[in-house]
Amino acid sequence: MPVLSARPIILTTAEQRRLDVLAHSHTAGYQQVIRARIVCDAARGDSNNVIAGRHRVSVDTVRRWRGRFADQGLPGLADRRRPGRPPRFTPVQVAEVKALACQLPAETEVPLAKWSAPELAATAVGRGIATSISASTIRRILADDTIKPWQHQSWIFIRDPQFAVKAARVLGLYARTFDGVPLGPDEYVISSDEKTSIQARCRCHPTLAPGVARMMRVNHEYQRKGALTYLAAYDVHQARVFSHRNAKTGIAPFMTLVEQVMTQEPYACAKRVFWVVDNGSSHRGQAAADRLTARFPNAVMIHTPVHASWTNQIEIYFSIVQRKVLTPNDFTSLDQVEDRITAFEQRYNATARPFRWKFTPADLEDLMARIERHEQKEQNLQQPASCDHQPAALALAA
Repeated sequence: MPVLSARPIILTTAEQRRLDVLAHSHTAGYQQVIRARIVCDAARGDSNNVIAGRHRVSVDTVRRWRGRFADQGLPGLADRRRPGRPPRFTPVQVAEVKALACQLPAETEVPLAKWSAPELAATAVGRGIATSISASTIRRILADDTIKPWQHQSWIFIRDPQFAVKAARVLGLYARTFDGVPLGPDEYVISSDEKTSIQARCRCHPTLAPGVARMMRVNHEYQRKGALTYLAAYDVHQARVFSHRNAKTGIAPFMTLVEQVMTQEPYACAKRVFWVVDNGSSHRGQAAADRLTARFPNAVMIHTPVHASWTNQIEIYFSIVQRKVLTPNDFTSLDQVEDRITAFEQRYNATARPFRWKFTPADLEDLMARIERHEQKEQNLQQPASCDHQPAALALAA
């Protein structure tokens, strides 16, 4: 019988690069790595016997993957579809399971807040969708469309009738414009707010530092050592933080913070200093804006829309403080809390850069368009606009 010669393998630059990455991968499957190495060795001209001995596989295995790559290229290294066991559930049953998962449990008269895979399986059997089905099968069915009814995300609907106008003004200031006019070099934007109820929790047992195969351990029980309010002002374009700490929030503590910022340069002699604030009681409404301007004529208060504190950049800084300074909370006194916040603030000011704010006026227009479509859909469903809402299925049936 004639001796079969090995199939020649010639790689393009792109194929060589992808195969090299796969052959040295620590995360890819073992079989994929071996196949990539077989093809790389074959491209160097090694015989099937040599390759088989090097990778401890049979000659037939080398011949198979060498031939598949020669015929199909990189796609030939993937596993072919196998017939496997016939599916137990019809496409109609699969669609009904997905439809059930996309309904709120309350709409199906099931006394649950959200679905779990076992509950979905039990409900599917109870409703006659299938005679029997396991929770793992439910997960595989839902994974095809990335349906995760056991997860939820909270949101808040925009209620401010002037949301677009107020948000556009704040976003313009972040882009160094005010009412369409570029800001001058002697105009500044300050983002300010209060972080309330920062508690000093003294753990009943000392916090244990992390060790080998052990994370930091914090005792659950604690004693309260008081609380304070952290008032901060953030220069949006200079990435500089000013702060004031007080026992509670209010008009007087906020004005103390304003006094601290506006009496130093470059803000004291600036043409205008814009103060972006939310609608908290310390700086709410036109009265707060008039009070600020009366004390500092070059200060202009800009309010964010109602229930839209996420448009205030100081909230980003507060989240950094929460994650890096206050969590986990283990302080023996309020003085220790203040000392750590002060030290972190100095550290932050030494290295900070302005935030890369990505929500643009174009994004705002898109958001308002989506809200308009949502409101139109609600009107079509004729749902009440109050908090005493009905589930969608009940509203449609009414």
